[in-house]
Amino acid sequence: MKRMNNSVIALALFAGFANMHAQEKKMLTLDEAVQLGIRNSKSLKIDAANIEGATADLLEAKNRQLPELTVSGSYLYLPLKPNINLKLPGVSGEGGPEVHQVAYGSANISVPIYSGGRIKYGIESAKYLVEASRLSTENDKISIAYNVAQAYNNLFKANQSIKVLEENLSASQKRDETFLKLENNGLIARNDRLKANLQTLNIELQLLEARNNYNIANINMDLLLGLPEATEIEVDQNYIEEAEEVKAVDFYLNTARENRKDLQALEKQRQAAALGTKSAKAENLPSIAFTGGYVAADIPKFLTIYNAVNVGVGISYNLSNLWKENSSLRQSQAREMQLSANNELLNDNIKLDVNREYQNTDYSKKRIAVFEKSAEQANENYRITKNKYDNGLATMTELLDADAAQIAANVGVINAKADASLAYRKLLQTTGTLTIK
Repeated sequence: MKRMNNSVIALALFAGFANMHAQEKKMLTLDEAVQLGIRNSKSLKIDAANIEGATADLLEAKNRQLPELTVSGSYLYLPLKPNINLKLPGVSGEGGPEVHQVAYGSANISVPIYSGGRIKYGIESAKYLVEASRLSTENDKISIAYNVAQAYNNLFKANQSIKVLEENLSASQKRDETFLKLENNGLIARNDRLKANLQTLNIELQLLEARNNYNIANINMDLLLGLPEATEIEVDQNYIEEAEEVKAVDFYLNTARENRKDLQALEKQRQAAALGTKSAKAENLPSIAFTGGYVAADIPKFLTIYNAVNVGVGISYNLSNLWKENSSLRQSQAREMQLSANNELLNDNIKLDVNREYQNTDYSKKRIAVFEKSAEQANENYRITKNKYDNGLATMTELLDADAAQIAANVGVINAKADASLAYRKLLQTTGTLTIK
């Protein structure tokens, strides 16, 4: 039996060491975590593809203002003798040479001169859409920065709860040892010692829950940052002191109007839609282009043509525009109306978001003072209750209740500070000024 116990202990130690080596620890500040989250964000990779697509549309729009040059050539073999009847004066119309092959080629160039502004409007509209895509990406970066901060905050709170609970568990276990000695010496009742043991078990349960929450928060952080899931992230608690003095709400409302990337992106889309309307109107106008060409042909024993160069001006106009309604124009105008309504809705949402997060930030700061006062009172209450208990003036139940209240109050202070820091970052996100270092 002794050998088996030794084997089990050795196996447990080996597994513990293996787990320690398998799980890599990584110390990250909040700013480092944000940078890593942005660098490995899958949604930003989608945004990058959208920017590439918008840039390609811009290139296509610019290409429309460049000359169109086409070259074509053909060689034909004629297995049967064609009937050739020439109608030229002084030339016999019947008979003629035998023709079995034909070769010809041509080159044509067209340079747009006037298109009613469609080309110009298309280029300007595409530029606005590229800029809108880039602004949307910047807005997504700010959202990712906050999401990482939120996950980092959850990890910090879980870690701090573990530390506090471990300290209290250690103290509770030492108290159990003391009470056991007192019971053995007949100085306290067995029931009082069992109450103390129950309190220790409750702390152990709280610690198990806190560690479970920490593991979940850590996996969430690993996924957000693109790290292996076995990576244990160590947080830097200095971030909870970063919150600055909160200014008046009007300051944040004005800041949001100037800096919100989604609002700026929507404005670019509206400008692009306005140009789209102009381009749709231009469809009812004619197009004028400079044209030029070159033709060469060779029919052995019959006809040879070289240096047949032509230049001129071409004009085109779709006469069906006279009786067909311009559907592109109506679609573009509807798009403008939709974006205008979206702009009004977004402005209302910004006002609501800023005011809500301003109130939450103010509330979070006030909670810190309340929790600190509560913790101060809980600690003092435990000290007094402990002295009373040592002198036989308080019951075991009162001592354990005071201990539980002390634990809750101390954890509450830590969580309140972390939540206040996160609330301030949320306020900055709603104004579009959350710093990404």
